[in-house]
Amino acid sequence: MVSARVLEREIERRRTFAIISHPDAGKTTMTERLLYMAGAIQAAGSVKSRKSDKFAASDWMAMERERGISVTTSVMRLDFSEYAVNLLDTPGHNDFSEDTYRTLTAVDSALMLIDCAKGVERQTIKLMGVCRMQKTPIVTFMNKLDRNGLDPLDLLENVEEVLGMDCVPITWPIGMGQDLQGLYHLLRKEFIVFQAGEPPKTIPLPRLDGPELEKLVGPGLAERAREEIELLEVAGVTFNVSDYLSGKTTPVFFGSAINGFGVQPMLDHFLETAPHPKERDSEERTIQATEEKVTGFIFKIQANMDPNHRDRLAFF
Repeated sequence: MVSARVLEREIERRRTFAIISHPDAGKTTMTERLLYMAGAIQAAGSVKSRKSDKFAASDWMAMERERGISVTTSVMRLDFSEYAVNLLDTPGHNDFSEDTYRTLTAVDSALMLIDCAKGVERQTIKLMGVCRMQKTPIVTFMNKLDRNGLDPLDLLENVEEVLGMDCVPITWPIGMGQDLQGLYHLLRKEFIVFQAGEPPKTIPLPRLDGPELEKLVGPGLAERAREEIELLEVAGVTFNVSDYLSGKTTPVFFGSAINGFGVQPMLDHFLETAPHPKERDSEERTIQATEEKVTGFIFKIQANMDPNHRDRLAFF
């Protein structure tokens, strides 16, 4: 018999989430980056070429390997420090959207990826509609920052206008594409240096009005960063956990999943603030997460995964 306190601790340290995005926004790449950071795989990076014998760890079906897309949900258990994370990898392709919709009923939160060059796209809008029905908290990651894209302020406006939720930036880009110099962490007051192929280096930077920023990024980018961050401060939207958990706001992070840049700050914030499993309504009654009996939600049954066997597996 597990004590009530031990059960509570096990519940509190769990994070079950899905990654949602339009196709090609970097969902599988982000999945593999998180697997790599957790030590679950030895090499990060989505490999989608049909000619290659290496494929994304989450894409185990033959169709996925042939077409280079994720078409079926995989569940991966990851450990980050004291947190136990269940990552539900969902297909972003419209042909398999029903599988994604079912998966979103099983998660407690979601990570939304947006291509910084394209903004909010059609499939993202559909998936957000499902999340909104479930009142699912959303963390936003503006991906592919190592490429030229839309102005960061325009990206925030795009999310707010199209998806109807307030954006609260936590990290802010300084430069983009070939001019990318790094990120400024608005809560920690730190500058995260971008160097392709190198681990990110963090430099404390409590003030932006001193000469330190010019030395790091040059006078032009420094002045622009000051102006943009001042605009964010004037807007007055600050991160509030309750607003995030209720789906009113989304914390926003910038980075490049394929380079692993900006992912760690997002992950740290997610682990600290994302919800743990809560009570769920069933047909007969509300199921409490703290009940002693084993409870769960079966959101998918997959058959014939191995052609040599007549098998069935329930995702629970």
